[in-house]
Amino acid sequence: MQMTRREALRAALVSGVAAVGATGGFSMADETKKYEIPEGFKGDIKQSVCKWCFGSYPMAEFCDVVKSMGLVGIDLVDWKDWQLVRDHGLTVTMGNIPEVQIRVGINRVENHERIIASYEKYIPMAAELGVPNVISLSGDRKGMDPQEGLKNCITALKKVATIAEKNKVNVCLELLNSKDHDDYMADSVQWGIDLIKGVGSERVKILFDIYHMHRMEGDVINNIRRAYDCIGHFHTAGNPGRQDLDDQQELYYPAIMRAIKALGFKGYVAHEFSPKHGLDSLYEAIKLSDV
Repeated sequence: MQMTRREALRAALVSGVAAVGATGGFSMADETKKYEIPEGFKGDIKQSVCKWCFGSYPMAEFCDVVKSMGLVGIDLVDWKDWQLVRDHGLTVTMGNIPEVQIRVGINRVENHERIIASYEKYIPMAAELGVPNVISLSGDRKGMDPQEGLKNCITALKKVATIAEKNKVNVCLELLNSKDHDDYMADSVQWGIDLIKGVGSERVKILFDIYHMHRMEGDVINNIRRAYDCIGHFHTAGNPGRQDLDDQQELYYPAIMRAIKALGFKGYVAHEFSPKHGLDSLYEAIKLSDV
């Protein structure tokens, strides 16, 4: 059985959303709490959030509350909710594509036809509904040499790029750490750079997950700078624990966000962490990242 992105990410969390519920995470009390755009909010970093981190919180209500905080969109949204998010005045900053899986990906030629067909169907829908980015994932090694996988990914994404260019939608392949996601192929910054240069399309970029690449390589700001021309999207989370962007973890997000801003990044930065304190954690992350 193929594991969906959501299932794989939940399984990989050191302290997942379910566990957080017992230690003060999301609670129904959050539904009645009022938020507002923080005083002095700049909005230079266009922030969004991954809905899956907040479990069963209803999507419509979630859209309203995060919009009130100053977020511009929702990330990693399934196609069936693209219209709903748009109707609430937000952008689907990264759309999920059926058939695109963490474990079974485009690094294997036998998967290409099925996955490319899914892009052919859903990229035009993304364009119609104002979804600027859709996800891509490499798949696991399963004994395959990374250079062979790289070649296969380039072959597939060149075909997908033709669809993306026609519809003016970006395809972003996510770099994940292979400590949490055991055996995942696209687990290094250089592999990602080689991929994007090999495809050679302005519509195919890296999804640079700061947490994942910190787990693998550290040196986050320097890695962002050297890969910048290949990056189309960012994800955040604290390390260790993949939780809040607070003072209990070793990544210092104000400096990281200042570096991203200084590079002139115009895309989206999406929060993808397991919250210790529900929506309050998200609100604090928004304020911290607004540099």
